[in-house]
Formats: sequence, C-alpha cells, structure tokens
Amino acid sequence: MKGDRVEIVVDAGDTTRTYEVVASRAGRRVETAVRRGVVEVSEVTRSGSVVRTARFMATRVLALVEQPVPREDASERPLGDTP
Repeated sequence: MKGDRVEIVVDAGDTTRTYEVVASRAGRRVETAVRRGVVEVSEVTRSGSVVRTARFMATRVLALVEQPVPREDASERPLGDTP
C-alpha cells in the first residue's frame, strides 16, 4: 500500500549506507526476497508488475527493516467508537 517502506542497511567497507524503497503511489506495495545470496527489494503494482528493484549481496546486508503503513480495520476499533 502507498507509504509502505523497506529500509536496507548495507556494509560499505569502512562505513554503513542506508537505502529506502517506498511504495510511492496508491495500490503499490513493497516486496522482499532473498535468492541465491542476493536480497531483492521491489516496488510492485496491483497487477504484479515490478516498477523498480534494488539488489544487494546478502553477505553485505546488516539490517532489513520493513515499515508497513498502519492500517485501521473495523475489527480493530474499540467498542463504542464510531468512524
């Protein structure tokens, strides 16, 4: 969903670098995958088309932080609370 973010912290030798992939438009989401020693973070449309992808060597990734947008569901509201 729009606003979903994934932060990737990568070891860059003597320092660390932080990258972000953000679902920039409505209906898009961010997906992560680890395959054959590579971490892939992709922004994907509703239909499943990949808009952009960031790839990192898994041995260099220090942290992968997924930050979804808080979603409010009707079942999560306290009783007596009306919208």
